Amino acid sequence: MKTKNENELAVCVRRVLEQYFRDLDGEPAANVYDMVIQCVEKPCLEMVLNHAGGNQSRAAEMLGINRNTLRKKMQQHGIK
Repeated sequence: MKTKNENELAVCVRRVLEQYFRDLDGEPAANVYDMVIQCVEKPCLEMVLNHAGGNQSRAAEMLGINRNTLRKKMQQHGIK
């Protein structure tokens, strides 16, 4: 279900979470926020780094985060 002014990414996340909750079939959900962030963060970092030609400073600027934060996140996700 799309809400007013919702972009395609938000629609996708909403659809996947709806399916996730259906698949739980009454079981309790846990750590949903962390699960979503982990699923979205790595491909986001990879795509922005690719768009920036591998330039970490430029990628960090595009992401709106500090370069050291980007490097830490890259290490956490095993991104070279």
